[in-house]
Amino acid sequence: MAKLPEITLPQQLKERLAQGHPWVYRTHVPPQLRLPSGTWVRVRSGDWSGYGLWEANRPIAIRIFSTHRLPDAHWLRERVHAAWELRAPLRDDGCTAYRWLFGEGDGLPGLTVDRYGDWAVLATYMEGAGELIGWLIAALRDVDPTIRGIVLRGRDTDEDERGGESQIGDTGAAHSPVTQRASVVWGVAPPQGLVVREHGIQLYADLHAGQKTGLFLDHRENRRFIQQISAGRTVLNCFSYTGAFSLYALRGGARMVTSTDIGKGLAAAAAANVLLNGFEPARHTFVTDDCFALLERYAAEGRQFDLVVLDPPSFAKSKQSRYAALRAYTRINTLAMRCVASGGALASASCTSQVGPEAFKEMLAAAAAQAQRSLQIFHEAGQPLDHPVLASFPEGRYLKFVVGRLGNRL
Repeated sequence: MAKLPEITLPQQLKERLAQGHPWVYRTHVPPQLRLPSGTWVRVRSGDWSGYGLWEANRPIAIRIFSTHRLPDAHWLRERVHAAWELRAPLRDDGCTAYRWLFGEGDGLPGLTVDRYGDWAVLATYMEGAGELIGWLIAALRDVDPTIRGIVLRGRDTDEDERGGESQIGDTGAAHSPVTQRASVVWGVAPPQGLVVREHGIQLYADLHAGQKTGLFLDHRENRRFIQQISAGRTVLNCFSYTGAFSLYALRGGARMVTSTDIGKGLAAAAAANVLLNGFEPARHTFVTDDCFALLERYAAEGRQFDLVVLDPPSFAKSKQSRYAALRAYTRINTLAMRCVASGGALASASCTSQVGPEAFKEMLAAAAAQAQRSLQIFHEAGQPLDHPVLASFPEGRYLKFVVGRLGNRL
């Protein structure tokens, strides 16, 4: 075997790398270094050393995989099996849709795998991942022999959802996922009408063209919380996609649920999910509109709801857009608060790692002041079990979900 290229990094990176941070930015590697993407390298910083994969053209130059030995197929299978075991409670609960591998959070930076029934959807966020993909396909099949097919697809989503390639403590913009077309790389293709389950709710999942890899898996537990506070309420679900939050509100006994999103075909998809779960269609309506415009119109008309769910897309994909994102979050939350009846609740989410939990709550306080409302937070959550975060990798903590009761200013 040819000797691995060795890269010496600045001494000041040693502490962060020794703690387990998996990224080395291009600004920290020798500028004259030229290697093909996908090259394994040995990295040193002081007396620390590790093994990583090189990327030639992106802000993150090296992803660290191991400090003990050069990764191989057996090493990767161990990571896949460990991730499989961590998700056992979800499978025991009858959940058939979850994130099997969460990249950096499971020790496999740049890779995600989502499970939908008998299919796995694999996505990569780096160049030169060919060898890893081959090992990963074999590992998935070995760890779970019941799997029927593996799909490789690109992601049309925010980087933050799977661990936020933010430039915290560095310069430059976060990069987008490597563009890929959906393709079956092993087994048979998933059906167009694939149905998955979470906590007894059934959902259609489009693994070929749906957002994320098919569904927004990270809000599973937050949806269940919405069910717990929906009884007898009128609910407005903004940025609803195919209506997952709405389904839980309906099961929780909401009197009426309004879903809204601007996406083409989402009204029909949400209606199909309502029927799939046996809910009364008359208790649900879908408004196809821009959520900013709709909330502004509802606020002007004085229309209010007992519970508003606000789950907008990421407004910040890089450190440079953080302040613009906070302005957008403040505006949409201010509008939403004006549409909540006194004593009602707002459930507000953010999926960008660029805005931390405390900054997000500060934004909510500012929005409440602008709306001339009081906000009493009674619940907040981060990511579920299948989106673990390394203690050494704060960038992996991206999801915020805050629920508060709205009152009139005294």
